[in-house]
Amino acid sequence: MPDITRIDLSRYRLQKAKEMLASAKRDMDANDYASANNRAYYAIFHAMRAVLALDGEDYKKHSAVIARFTLNYLKDFAISSPNLM
Repeated sequence: MPDITRIDLSRYRLQKAKEMLASAKRDMDANDYASANNRAYYAIFHAMRAVLALDGEDYKKHSAVIARFTLNYLKDFAISSPNLM
């Protein structure tokens, strides 16, 4: 995948994440906590996909996105940061 494509895809997904976060905030203000939780989850999901796109990786299944993001970005951090556990 050419770098420009990766960057464009990442920007698109980050924009989707921002939209989901804005929706979550509106739902919170309306005391619709179940919807706010759902939108917040999708904001995180799209943000993780944005980061993975920069690596040229793409997964549609939520479990695959979470597993790969954790492996690439969180596993070493968690191991080297015992005070956060």
